[in-house]
Amino acid sequence: MLFSRDSRVLRYKDKNKFEINKEILLLLFIPYSKLTFLALSLSSLRTSGTAIMKYEELVSILSQARIGKYFCVAKGNKQRTLQLYHHNLKLSQRLFGVIGMFEIALRNAIHNHYSQQFNDKDWIVNSTAPGKLLAYDAKEIAEAQNEYIKKGIYSADKMVATFNFGFWTYLFTKNNYRIGGKTLLQIFPNKKKGLTQKEVYNDLCAIRELRNRIAHHEPICFDKSKNLSTQYVVKHYDLIKTYFNYMGYDADKLLKIVEKPDSVIKEINKL
Repeated sequence: MLFSRDSRVLRYKDKNKFEINKEILLLLFIPYSKLTFLALSLSSLRTSGTAIMKYEELVSILSQARIGKYFCVAKGNKQRTLQLYHHNLKLSQRLFGVIGMFEIALRNAIHNHYSQQFNDKDWIVNSTAPGKLLAYDAKEIAEAQNEYIKKGIYSADKMVATFNFGFWTYLFTKNNYRIGGKTLLQIFPNKKKGLTQKEVYNDLCAIRELRNRIAHHEPICFDKSKNLSTQYVVKHYDLIKTYFNYMGYDADKLLKIVEKPDSVIKEINKL
């Protein structure tokens, strides 16, 4: 599980100057919950030549193609470009913690459900024969199983933790839902009346899309028309909380153990 780190490293001094408290931590998300931090040692940023130098330094590390998107939204203002990048970074960091919590809750609920339905905690490795639920993933499952056995650390829980968000999402496709006995929606005891397999699958794909956008370092604080906007993030954040509630959890209470994105969203909306 990912817990967000304190990213409050930027302090505003006045309208024309802000300083970085020791360094800005750039979160570079590697897909599937592995994080690498690239630290930029920055002492201060000003609207003078120093700001231009620091902007160019950032571009040299992250590329013009990446920073250029923020530069465009900032209408050519280099200080504002850095400010936007920092806010997107904080927002991504906090949302990744929320999504990590959701992914774990979802996969555990699915595992518990099928363990009971099949009366088999090892249902993953025992569902790979042709025609069974995980036949399509047989090779990947066998490789993981063999690796754990070789290391002497095999367990059903290890297998559950091995597979990514996409693996669990695809269990809600029409075909997999049918093979699984059309029972998987039972993991959402508080779901709204009439919620269908297709709706659940589409919603989970939308959440996974946000997760992948963050993992691939894409901007999430402005829209496709290059206008500053948190609508996309708020929509998906609300969707995640809805599904926590469907699973029987109090989303607001549960998410107190991670840094929620609410305050960052408010900051962005004020820019």
